[in-house]
Amino acid sequence: MAANVERIQQQIQSELEKFKGVQKDLQKSVSTRQQLDAQLTENNVVKEELEKIESSGEVYKLIGPVLVKQDLEEAKQTVAKRIEYISGEIKRQDTTIKETEKRQSSSRESLNKLQQDYQQAITKAALKA
Repeated sequence: MAANVERIQQQIQSELEKFKGVQKDLQKSVSTRQQLDAQLTENNVVKEELEKIESSGEVYKLIGPVLVKQDLEEAKQTVAKRIEYISGEIKRQDTTIKETEKRQSSSRESLNKLQQDYQQAITKAALKA
């Protein structure tokens, strides 16, 4: 009976390590999602500012320590492409987060089941002793 208890303890330890790994993955995905949200907000502000500029206005882009004149339409297209890309990445992160949450839930259920099995094994071992 003691071998059964040890086996369950090892399974619990293994499942706990798996659960911790899933939690770490989830934390990383949520952090990435937050960064993407900040980038999207920033680019939307830039887009709004570019919309306010008259067609004869001038736009400059910072490249290293130098401001380089840029075509207004080109700047608008660049920002629009960035927003599109970031939005796609946000959707991808959302999918990753949902999948990771499912893995976390499954791992949590496995841990709970193993803990119940462990309690039962200990109880049986105590009754036989």
